[in-house]
Formats: sequence, structure tokens, C-alpha cells
Amino acid sequence: MAKLIRNGNDLVLSLSFWEKIGALHSSPRTTVASVEKVEFPDELWNSTTLRGVRAPGTGIPYVVLLGTMRGKGYRDFVAIKGREKGVIVTLNSASFARWIFTLKQSRSEVETLLRDTPKG
Repeated sequence: MAKLIRNGNDLVLSLSFWEKIGALHSSPRTTVASVEKVEFPDELWNSTTLRGVRAPGTGIPYVVLLGTMRGKGYRDFVAIKGREKGVIVTLNSASFARWIFTLKQSRSEVETLLRDTPKG
């Protein structure tokens, strides 16, 4: 599944070739400074996490959800596979309001990637 990668001050939610095909979207990217909040829910397939309508993308409930979830005034990017634990990255100044994806890396690795760079 999707993997979070940091390149300097940029964050990329790296998707495989097939994930890009299913999502009808390239790997989304933003800056570390645009990250507002990070959550690690045990369950991603619920109405409090997933909101809006998938358009475009691919979805088979509880199996795979790839693409953009749209609602009035927001867009979320999702890359969920199975019923694994996940990550919700809330963004404050990016093309997506949130990235929601299955946790492929360790929680500590994701937290380290999302720390802002030290000043000085």
C-alpha cells in the first residue's frame, strides 16, 4: 500500500503503479509545514473517518478504497487496503484536506517523518 516518504521539506504519499491506476491520481505531495494533525485509528472503514463520495477512484467495501473522497468544501485522498490499522494526516494548506491510508510503516517511522525540521 501507500508509503509516506519525506524529501527535504516535502511529503509524498508514494503509490505503486497499480494504486495510481486504481486511484486515477498520481502520488499526492505537500509540505511538512502543512501537516496539522496525525491520527492512528484502529479502524478506517467507518462513517467518522470516511466522508463524502468517491470520485474518481476505485472502491470495494472492506477490500480496497483508492482515490478522492469529495464533499462540500473538501477533498480527502484515500489509499486503504483491507481492515488494517491506518493513518489520517490532516492538512491545513494543501489540495487535500486529509490523507487517509493503511499503515504500511511503523507508527514511530511515520511520526518521525512528520516532525518539522529543526530551525537553525
